[in-house]
Amino acid sequence: MKIRIKFAKRGAMKFISHLDVMRYFQKVIKRADIDIAYSEGFNPHQIMSFASPLGLGLTSEAEYVDIEVHSTLDSKTSLEILNKVSVPDMPVLSYKLLEDNATKAMTLVAAADYYVKFRESYEPDFDFNEAISSFLSKDSIIITKETKKSTKEIDLKPLIYDFKPYENGYFLKLAAGSVDNLKPELVFSALYAENNRSLEDISLLIKRIEVYGIKETDGKEEFIPLESFGEDIA
Repeated sequence: MKIRIKFAKRGAMKFISHLDVMRYFQKVIKRADIDIAYSEGFNPHQIMSFASPLGLGLTSEAEYVDIEVHSTLDSKTSLEILNKVSVPDMPVLSYKLLEDNATKAMTLVAAADYYVKFRESYEPDFDFNEAISSFLSKDSIIITKETKKSTKEIDLKPLIYDFKPYENGYFLKLAAGSVDNLKPELVFSALYAENNRSLEDISLLIKRIEVYGIKETDGKEEFIPLESFGEDIA
């Protein structure tokens, strides 16, 4: 059986690397006595895969991990047990049963929502809301992105699905996943550059709100949260 677990990463846990989160979850699964399946071979390991690694220093309300189990309790009981052995700043939010042929979360990822606000004393010295309107009205937003081996030009415009003021900060829906993965820091940096400014590295406080996959309904594709691909276990 395949299970998709959603959890949050809050407070000081934002300084924990993705590798440490993986190790942490392996221990949580053991402590909760989840009947997880192990790989075969000389060095068996828990069958577990994460949807989309979160950058260091970011908080999140939507982290996902897929596991395989031999058996399982109902969703409500599993959540209670997992949260008893987890730390308060990394609560488990949902525990869903997937179909046997379900695509892995890491493959499904297509978009993500973010809430971004400026740190105190790092607010922009220009009309940021007006700058957003001007930024999004452009036919293309070309930036030069450096990789380890080369540099290439990227058009950010088709990768930005939404960008607007929201609750004393800003809401963004951006392309995510293995093919196109746009980070909010890059969007803000590009907007600053359009206004002849340079964004300082520590200017932003970023929280990931949700991660989406694409599902076809009545011939139309739509973004749905990764947890919605599974069902609660009664």
